[in-house]
Amino acid sequence: MALRKVARPDDLRRQNRGLILAALRREGGLSRTELAARTRLSPASVSTISAALLAEGILEEAMQEETPGSTLKRGRPQVALRPDPRAGTAVVLSVTLNQILARRIDYAGGSVAEAARRFDSLAAPPGALLEATADAIRETLAQGPTPRAPIRISLGVQGVTDAAGTRMIWSPVTHERDIPFAARLEAEFAAPVFVANDCAAIVQGLRNREPKRHAGDFAAILLSHGVGMGLHLQGAPFLGARSSAMEFGHMVYQPEGALCRCGGRGCVEAYAGSYAILRRARGLPDQTPPESGEDHEAQAPLAALARAGPGPEREAFEAAGRAIGYGLRNLFTLLDPTPVALVGAGSLAFDLMEPEIRKALAGATGLAEAEDLEFSLHPDEFSLILEGGAAAALRALDEEAAAGARGGEA
Repeated sequence: MALRKVARPDDLRRQNRGLILAALRREGGLSRTELAARTRLSPASVSTISAALLAEGILEEAMQEETPGSTLKRGRPQVALRPDPRAGTAVVLSVTLNQILARRIDYAGGSVAEAARRFDSLAAPPGALLEATADAIRETLAQGPTPRAPIRISLGVQGVTDAAGTRMIWSPVTHERDIPFAARLEAEFAAPVFVANDCAAIVQGLRNREPKRHAGDFAAILLSHGVGMGLHLQGAPFLGARSSAMEFGHMVYQPEGALCRCGGRGCVEAYAGSYAILRRARGLPDQTPPESGEDHEAQAPLAALARAGPGPEREAFEAAGRAIGYGLRNLFTLLDPTPVALVGAGSLAFDLMEPEIRKALAGATGLAEAEDLEFSLHPDEFSLILEGGAAAALRALDEEAAAGARGGEA
């Protein structure tokens, strides 16, 4: 005889609290009446749960003004519930080549403080990257009002991370390997730390910024100094069983081909990374070691020359487009074609790469309609990495609040 699952009161309580927090997280502020309609909970349940969340300092009340198109009736403004900014804080970071960006946010998602560290990450001694990260966190916590527990720390790093989100296994931005970010930072800041590949954070950022547009499956390709990918499949970012996986930039495009900064040859990135485009446009041999600095500023004048007429600059962007197109073709041979978001400074040159991307895709079985594949452009990868980290950190804080980990209901 099959056993029937029984819903325990604690589980139901956690679920209902989570529904209310999720609705407020999506829309910012709602009256109790609107919350009942959004969550399909009874007005009595909404009243009881919201009273407990207010007593615990997780929510706050504010007067809700009438706006055009609002369903509010004219007259006395209703009281809206919203996340209390003082209920917790998170520090989100982007760790990339030669740069660490940090942003501290409050529980309502507002920015409280920011910090930046610039240094030569490839030449830095062992331990320097980890200490620079800790320095950036300390700076954000020292600014503004004194942070109130709980605290969450979320890192988006350029490289391969473990599936548990505790360490960076490998990265092209440093010669160090297996950096234990979580263990080191949790020991100092007494806060849970989650480490994710920056492209996985970008996927979260896109979902948070444009939830309707990115509601289904999609791929996000980072076109910067390096090339990366994040995938959103079946309602969640795709992660490997043991690592962050999805190293699109290091898929082999031309066996024994151009030198990649990972040390391999023939990777997609060795043709489509900004250093690779510059290398080809300048007529350098494809085995020339990549330059160690970012080269965003050189990209715009190079693209202008490519748009002006035929020459090595245009050929470099066309070669990048072919590499990206064949990389996507291989991916879509395994998975159904999905919309693609191109992220980073390289997306500004999409017009120069698009013909070769679509030409490569059109030759694949099942991709006869490659000309209809949707591409969207998002030049600022750093804002998306930080937004994605913030969304993940706030979701973790919401889950903790829904579980009542900060105290029982009144």
